[in-house]
Order: sequence, then structure tokens, then C-alpha cells
Amino acid sequence: MNRTFFYMIFTVLLFSWAHPASSFSPQAVPAKACIVVDDNDSVLYAKNPSAKLPPASTVKLVTAMVALDRLDPSTLVKVNRTAAAVRSIKPRLMTGDELTVSDLLHLALIRSINGAAVALAETAAGSEAAFVALMNRKAKEIGAKNTHFVTASGLPKGRQYTTARDLTIILKMALAYPLIREILGKKEWLITTTAGRELYLENTDDLLWSRSNMVGGKTGFTRRARHCFVGAMDTDRGLIFTAVLGARSRHRLWESTQMLADFGMNLQPVDSFEEPLVTNRLENSGDIVPEMDLRDPDEATKKAGQDYTALPSIMSLGSGL
Repeated sequence: MNRTFFYMIFTVLLFSWAHPASSFSPQAVPAKACIVVDDNDSVLYAKNPSAKLPPASTVKLVTAMVALDRLDPSTLVKVNRTAAAVRSIKPRLMTGDELTVSDLLHLALIRSINGAAVALAETAAGSEAAFVALMNRKAKEIGAKNTHFVTASGLPKGRQYTTARDLTIILKMALAYPLIREILGKKEWLITTTAGRELYLENTDDLLWSRSNMVGGKTGFTRRARHCFVGAMDTDRGLIFTAVLGARSRHRLWESTQMLADFGMNLQPVDSFEEPLVTNRLENSGDIVPEMDLRDPDEATKKAGQDYTALPSIMSLGSGL
């Protein structure tokens, strides 16, 4: 028995002893794709991190960055008929509402109001199509090279996709914008239009209430994308970033995110090992995953190719994981 094999077996046994059957395992995350990345961009765990999947409203992080690259937060914007007509959850925007760019960012990032994203896009670039071109340029500039946008809101249209890995890159860059970071960390907010209409916002990020170390994140949902989230949490070692794509319910989404966060906070990065302990890569894991029967969130990735990477280390296990 060679030494490498011995240490692999030893670590697996140690991990099993330290963590009962209910603990984290690569197959445990009920989503199509997920990842945990630390502040140094080292991958702590990944499942299908390069699978190209619908992003839903997580795209609004890039919408916000591009808007702030071109607009002053205090600029007043009048909502037109196009933006007001975009389907969205409440509170609804109305034609003629006057709001600041900052207000629209709060609506888009806290409550995921689609019309707010469209209003920002049209104000910043003249049309949503022109703005989306800027979004795609921004994605490439920051290193999210496996991402492509078609809408500013994340509503499904055409070949719109991202990856779990790209989402962590996007969130890390978005948090470098002080206003975006401030907004993402707000549990609630009240906006008043120039006409005096009040819009109450409650953050769609449930973890702001349950985790004191939650910095912020962005949710997303469409029938095709299912439930998505990318978030950042503060730890003794700096921020860790988690991304989940294609969870079949909101409960599963939060369960997966907390599982990933708890796991990631106690592990050494993948890059510190020559080989992963658990890995199963297939060649076409970067293909765009088609819409599948979403009762089984892993069905699409089974057909596109699974990619698991999880690396518990002997040192991290010894530190009280």
C-alpha cells in the first residue's frame, strides 16, 4: 500500500469519525451546482462549479455595478411605462414614480424588483439591450468569463447563464462598491417617492436574520433557474463566499447555503492539496445545462457531468471542526 493511498484512507476515516452520518458530504447539497470560496479565491468545496445555469435575479449584482459605474446615486429617475410593466413581486413600481438611483438600487438588491433593474438600465444606457452589453463587458472584465446576460433583471430570455464559480467572483467585486455592500446588508428599508408613496422593503436574504456574520447576498428564482443564492459571510479568516444554483425550494436553498458556510468555515483550501479526496469530473461539465425535470435538482447535472470537489484536511479536522 503506497503512502498516498494510506493518507487518503486515513483522512477519510478520521473525517468520518469526527463527523457522524448527518454531517456534510459532497452529495449532500440538494442543488444543481454550488461552491465555497475563501477570501483568497481558494476553492474549499465545489459541485459542478462550471456548469452553465440560469442565474435568475443574481444578475442584479452586475446591474448594480454597471449602474454605479455610470450614474450618481442621487440622480432622480422617472419610471416609464416599460419599467413599470415588467412583471415582479411587490412593491410594484408605477409609471411616473420618481426615485433616486440609490432608491432603485435598494429596490433591485433588497427586494429584487425587476422594474427597478430595467429603470436603471434604461437610464444608464438608453435601452436595456445597450445596458446588457455593458453588463457582459463588465462580467468579462472582472473575470466572470463563463457568464452571459440577456436581461438586466434576470428574467429568462435566450441563452442567459452563469456558473457557481462566476457568481462568487461577481459578488466579491460587487462588495467592493460601498453602496452595494451597504444595501445588501440591510434587513429592511423604506423608500418614499417624490409624490410621497411609501415602498416598504424586506430583504429576500433570510440569512441576515439567522446569521450574525452574514455580510449580504443576492437571491434569485425563476421556474427554469429554480432557487439561487450567492452570499458572503465574515469569519476569523476573512470573508467566505457561497453560491448555490438550482435548489428545488427556498428551504433547500437556505439549508444548502448554511451547510456550505459551516463546512467552508472549517476547511483548508483545495489548492493546498495535490489531489482532492473526493472528485468525479466529466469532460462536459461546462456545457449549458438544459431545463430538466426539477423534482430532481441533480438530474440536469447528471446529464451534463458531475464535478465534485471536497477536501477535509487532517490539520483542519484537528482544529475542532
